[in-house]
Amino acid sequence: MAKNWRAELRKRAEEALGNPSPYGEDIDLSRYMDVEPSSPKMNKDVESQVERVGIDLRGASRSATFFQYDHSVLMLKMFSGIKGLEIMDTESALSMYPWLKEYYWKLVNVDADKYTAAAELYSTKGYFIRVSERTKVTIPVQTCLFIGTHGILQAPHNIIIAEPYSEIHIITGCTAAPWVKDLLHLGISEFYVKRGAKVVFTMIHSWPERAYVRPRTGVVVEEKGVFISNYIILRPLKSLQTYPTAWLAGREASAKFSSVIYASHFEEVDMGSRIILRGGAATGEILSKVVATGNAKVVTRGQLVGEAPGTKAHLECRGLVLCPSASIHSIPEILAKHPETELSHEAAIGKLQEEQLYYLMARGVPPEKAISLLVRGFLDPGLPELPPVLKAEIRKSIMMLEAAKG
Repeated sequence: MAKNWRAELRKRAEEALGNPSPYGEDIDLSRYMDVEPSSPKMNKDVESQVERVGIDLRGASRSATFFQYDHSVLMLKMFSGIKGLEIMDTESALSMYPWLKEYYWKLVNVDADKYTAAAELYSTKGYFIRVSERTKVTIPVQTCLFIGTHGILQAPHNIIIAEPYSEIHIITGCTAAPWVKDLLHLGISEFYVKRGAKVVFTMIHSWPERAYVRPRTGVVVEEKGVFISNYIILRPLKSLQTYPTAWLAGREASAKFSSVIYASHFEEVDMGSRIILRGGAATGEILSKVVATGNAKVVTRGQLVGEAPGTKAHLECRGLVLCPSASIHSIPEILAKHPETELSHEAAIGKLQEEQLYYLMARGVPPEKAISLLVRGFLDPGLPELPPVLKAEIRKSIMMLEAAKG
């Protein structure tokens, strides 16, 4: 029986392997199919690289660590001894828990496009995290998906389950070794936020300049559940396309997506978020801040769908274009399917305020430093819902903006 359900998924995936995504640049998958992972090289360069995305392999101020290097899990460690927290690789979890098949590929379609198909056919672990009912994990769990082999495909599948009235904060860092210049990362993530539960998920990306990244994410939030997603990317990469969807299935469920993007050089970024409000009095918010410079081309999408009475949601995109060769294209969309839903959107794209720039320069701040300070201030997301340790990680990444330009 177990083999049959997996075989059916793989059959669907094989049939979809040629289907491009409706969004973003198409990628030739065959370039990455035959590259085998090299032996892990754990050294100071690796430690320094993962620190840039908020990962401390010593586990300071963390509840647990999951560290995947290419296709292998090199570290799986619990630091706090919290009862009711489980973390392991997804393949092991599927073997241990037959019931987990009811959560696997349920929020993301395995045949949605060639990238979801490849993620199943060439799956490389990923993490399973489960918090038991009423367990509060407020000290963050950290997960790191690291690539140490040039030209490799990494395709983790992550499943996060927050049982009723539980709480968990997760910080995830995705990055590669300094010697890796080209890669393909296909990350599948499925979040299940049960009744009254809360999940705060912070993702920081730092990929090389020829990285192709295709995350696919689905979220379901039950009655009075809360899902908060923070997505940070400050270093140049080649191509990113992602469009996570949250279904607010229960009454008074809520979801918030916040994105901070600094795009430079030759990136092609097509990203956004979608919230579908199906439960009465559900609320949603999508906020994005984007800076584009160099030859970066950024598309920001957002969609709010109100399907129940008393629902409210807001979508907002703020962008700065720093030079004529860069561009930002904002595509907000709101769809009301019930007369008692309240949806709104706002988008604004512009340039740095000259009076602020001149003010700093008049006080002796060099022009490049003044621009950097203003950009950092624009990108600072605030994020009052986050615990101090996660705010510190995000602000540290923004403060490293000079390094990100390199």
